Amino acid sequence: MELKDYSKEERKKEFQYLKKNVFNGLENLNDGFDSESIYYFSESDFEIVLDRVEKNEIAVFGIEPWLNGDFYDVLSYEDYKTVANNPKWYNKAFSEFKRRKKNLMYSASYQVPKKLLAE
Repeated sequence: MELKDYSKEERKKEFQYLKKNVFNGLENLNDGFDSESIYYFSESDFEIVLDRVEKNEIAVFGIEPWLNGDFYDVLSYEDYKTVANNPKWYNKAFSEFKRRKKNLMYSASYQVPKKLLAE
């Protein structure tokens, strides 16, 4: 799966899908410090995001937490030598970040399957 496989129009549909089906009801902590298309979540909200992502078979390419408004770290599916839509990698990565006991904000890069964009 690669992001380049999606047209500009599909990317727009994908963002709308994420807002409606994954981010709905959760607080976006991005107050303008990053692109408006990148949503940041508290630990508890990001856990909900990952549950919704898994249920919809959405790929997660990387998880990027921030600490006090600054980049903190990043883990990607490649670090776990698996595919981006394998929930084991992103759940394990999230658990590793949570164990650090920091007040992190979480963002991720996603890819919604094209079949969901057609709905």
